[in-house]
Amino acid sequence: MAQQHHEMTGTGTAAEATGEALAAHLQDQATEFLRSLRLHRESTTDAQGAEESLEAARALRGAARRIGAALHTFRPLLDPQWSAALRPELAWLSGTLAQEHAYATRLHRLQEALHRLSGPPSVPSPARPLQAAPAVGRRSARRSGRPLLDRSRELGEGWAQPQPPGADEQGGTTRTLTVGAAKAAALLERQLTLARTRAHSTALQALGSSRFHAVADSVAVLASEVPFSGATDSLERLAATAESDLAEAVEALPLGRAGHPYNAEALAHGLHAAESAPDAQDAPWLKVRSLLRLYRYAQEVVHGPAALEARLLDASHALNVHREAAAAAQAAAQAARTPRIAPATAYALGVLHADQRHEVEAARFAFQRAWQHETVPTR
Repeated sequence: MAQQHHEMTGTGTAAEATGEALAAHLQDQATEFLRSLRLHRESTTDAQGAEESLEAARALRGAARRIGAALHTFRPLLDPQWSAALRPELAWLSGTLAQEHAYATRLHRLQEALHRLSGPPSVPSPARPLQAAPAVGRRSARRSGRPLLDRSRELGEGWAQPQPPGADEQGGTTRTLTVGAAKAAALLERQLTLARTRAHSTALQALGSSRFHAVADSVAVLASEVPFSGATDSLERLAATAESDLAEAVEALPLGRAGHPYNAEALAHGLHAAESAPDAQDAPWLKVRSLLRLYRYAQEVVHGPAALEARLLDASHALNVHREAAAAAQAAAQAARTPRIAPATAYALGVLHADQRHEVEAARFAFQRAWQHETVPTR
């Protein structure tokens, strides 16, 4: 393989080493893709087999994402026609396989949040005013450090919640939320379980389609031979381009406003934007998440997975939580639009939506802390 790379590029050991490193990464991921596909096909229909099938699907889409990311970041080094044809197919496959897991995770997150919100408070103290929360959050975050997301959520539990008509301050709100939470949980379970079932059927159909078999055949070829373009660009320079794209996207984020664990202005904006443009304020953060993942995968190619810094992983984790919380808030808002639901159910879903938007702001705060530590040297 090294001799083949040398003949195609016509250069010395530097280009040869670049080709070998990229080829090794792509072949490893292609092998993982094929291994996961075999495990998925061999899984049984019992409980253990279903768990193995989910794990195999997770590994399959992870390998597909890494191959697609390498084709995107290092595309000057690869055959352009081949990579341009395979990359969108891998994105289609990983996106299709991710839906079932996403719906299951979303339902679990919302059910846990409803249980937490409708349960008795751990400390029966009066609610604190909203404007006092950011200052307390900053001090507490400095003291506790990691995990910021959990600490930020704790800070928000004492905040005053909006009361429905007719609720008294001594417990009417809690009773209304408790009554509505059970019906809200049942409604969400029906809707998200149905969506998960449909996603499962879609994934099975995709894995049996001729489109998928074409993707699997291309990956099988990739496991033994990588089609290079003959270019001599370095992996480090292409990875630096991915880092530059990420930094530019982060510059567009309101990191100053995200520098508080709970920002009342940002939360209010999120609540009002839920009806008009639910995805508008989250889109830049989701873009940064995608670019951060591309950069992480590029670093895996250049330096190996073990070289990833903990802060980079923390930033990635915060943006993953951000996406999950934003999607959960949207699911709660959609459930609240169900016709002819009881007022208590609608109220519980409204509180749930606000709680998940709190989680979104906490995730932005956690990312801001991790990113500033990552990019700004301490003095």
